[in-house]
Amino acid sequence: MTHVQCSRRALLATTAAFATFGARAQATPASAPTRIVIPFAAGGATDVLGRDLAKAMSAPLAQTLVIENIGGGAGVPALQKVVGARADGTTLLFAASGNITAQPLLQKPRADILSLLTPVGMIATAPHVLVVASRMPFKTVAELVAYAKAHPGELNFGSAGVGGLAHLGTELFARSAAIDIRHVPYRGASAALTDLVSGEIHAMFGTMPSFTGMVHNGSIRAIGVTARTSASSLKALALISNTVPGFGYNSWNGLFAPAATPAPVVSRIFAAMKQAASDPGLVQRFDEQGVDIELADSIELAALIRKERSLWERVIREARIEVN
Repeated sequence: MTHVQCSRRALLATTAAFATFGARAQATPASAPTRIVIPFAAGGATDVLGRDLAKAMSAPLAQTLVIENIGGGAGVPALQKVVGARADGTTLLFAASGNITAQPLLQKPRADILSLLTPVGMIATAPHVLVVASRMPFKTVAELVAYAKAHPGELNFGSAGVGGLAHLGTELFARSAAIDIRHVPYRGASAALTDLVSGEIHAMFGTMPSFTGMVHNGSIRAIGVTARTSASSLKALALISNTVPGFGYNSWNGLFAPAATPAPVVSRIFAAMKQAASDPGLVQRFDEQGVDIELADSIELAALIRKERSLWERVIREARIEVN
């Protein structure tokens, strides 16, 4: 793979603010409803999951939870909003794993997420799905790998942007399978999917909710998943590691609070998350999205973040990925 660079003016304009996060705490009235910030536009996979979770947590918390979407800037503006909020549990971040374990590694200077945010808990995990253009000749992961080895450098893998989890998953897949492919970054998943359907790009990784409609109508083909899952909508897909030993990763979603949020507050919010996880309606909605309910408390989630950060740091270094 080649050295990847990408210009993101909005990202550069916001990363410098990390150094002053701690000094910008904002007062929040004690009577204010809990606000959940989502670092994506409304309607995306993380937004859908976050809204479902907020609805299920309202009763256990006995209060209203309000969603605030702050997309763009590789998630930095959303992080700023939460890190700069009062550490009393009234402002939370509902993040995808890439926001926490991958993108901060590309900030200049790097952001130490665990010093800026307190993990509350993880609610769900989901594998990424490998999808390919329907006009491509391969219908299995083994056939894709064989094709890539017979045509080095010719396969284009798209993603929603440099440094996202789908991009890093692509780099990890290429190294694990020992194939030479080309990464093509887009400004969002929708543009990448448009070119995947037309055959301008040949494959990409992502969560199933982004692909469901196009898979069902035959515009694209799903050929494998990056990790095991119990989600009924994904059970028919092959595990990629059956073909590429050692390859695998998961996306996950969790709640975070500003650093220095008192432990009793974190525990109260996690208890509500745990109660929500047993809500049959939430379980069904997550399953329909190809997502597994999987709980991890604050300590467990912090340990997972450190482990995954180490993995993606290696991938970023070996692929020489930079965001400029």
